[in-house]
Amino acid sequence: MKTRTFLTRTEEETIALAAQLAREWPVPCCVVLSGNLGAGKTTFAKGVAEGLGAAPPDEISSPTFALIHEHGGGRLYHVDLYRLDTEAEAASLGLDEILAQPAVVLLEWAEKFPALLPEERIEIRIEPQADESRLIHVTELP
Repeated sequence: MKTRTFLTRTEEETIALAAQLAREWPVPCCVVLSGNLGAGKTTFAKGVAEGLGAAPPDEISSPTFALIHEHGGGRLYHVDLYRLDTEAEAASLGLDEILAQPAVVLLEWAEKFPALLPEERIEIRIEPQADESRLIHVTELP
């Protein structure tokens, strides 16, 4: 297990960092985004989409109500599990099929359903700081 920690001071720096990281990731891969509401998960997703060439940042929004957004012809799936209450609800989204795609799959609020996560994944934890900066912890599992 390898963890790297980054500090970003602006939304633009967060997007640039996410784009850089996304270009390093293997495809397919599962990326779990965690952090409190407003921590910057969607901002990070904007950078991932840009880094993969899947969509420009201004086309990325939180899939809170749609639950799943697909970008770049299936190069990126952005899934938000916040509104789901049970593992059965989450499983009914077809996560197994999505995770089997040759794509980067971003999962927000996936920590609610750890049994559904693949063993091999990248975990991103975003921690907003008092000065508006963000600590971004990137852990590659296993």
